[in-house]
Amino acid sequence: MDGQSRVIVALDFDNRRDALELVARLGGACGFYKVGLELLTAAGPGLVRELVAQGHEVFLDLKLFEIPNSVAGAVRAAGGLGASMVTVHAMGGTGIMAAAVEAAREFPRLRVLALTVVTSMTGSDLADVGIGGTPDEQVLRLARLAAGAGCAGVIASPREAGPLRAELGPRPLIVTPGVTLSGGAALSGGAALSGGPALSGGADGGHSRSGTAEAAFAGGASYVVVGRSVTRAADPVAALARFGAAG
Repeated sequence: MDGQSRVIVALDFDNRRDALELVARLGGACGFYKVGLELLTAAGPGLVRELVAQGHEVFLDLKLFEIPNSVAGAVRAAGGLGASMVTVHAMGGTGIMAAAVEAAREFPRLRVLALTVVTSMTGSDLADVGIGGTPDEQVLRLARLAAGAGCAGVIASPREAGPLRAELGPRPLIVTPGVTLSGGAALSGGAALSGGPALSGGADGGHSRSGTAEAAFAGGASYVVVGRSVTRAADPVAALARFGAAG
């Protein structure tokens, strides 16, 4: 894949119109979009079907964390919409992840990705919920669990791309939100991947563990997720191309 095809644009909007206007502006420059909980709730599943009908791939970022039967049902619903990726919380454990993977077998194009540690979390946040060790250690622990459950890959910060690739080998997908460009300001990959509400400002966009797109790709990231640095740019096509060049 060329670099630009490895950039997923996060449609972190609160309405269908703005999301589709951005898709129209990007045209053929982007083939992969992330739809998170905000837009899915506001616009409904029909938007996902429409994007797929236009020939786009859709990363449906649901962060599923429920009993296995409910997770399996949601994954089947995602597959029925034509999504290419869907997320499940690795901290839900092997049972939840395995149920998601099994449900996805009905849909050959659907890949289940395990969210390790959301990019807004720090070591103190983990300690608050009784988890010892650093975010790096927890990410690797959960990535091993996800691999054992059969997940196609993981979601983690760009800082962890290199250690994850060394741990997982060449095949699993590594998708990283919270990326910047060398010498540029941090961007938001969106509320759905940062674990918090959409932000209107701020340098880090809600990501405590950010890193450059160049370093993420060099470390072995399969895809990076880009939010406002593209969606709010005066020239979204040019902004997207700059991230593509990093790959």
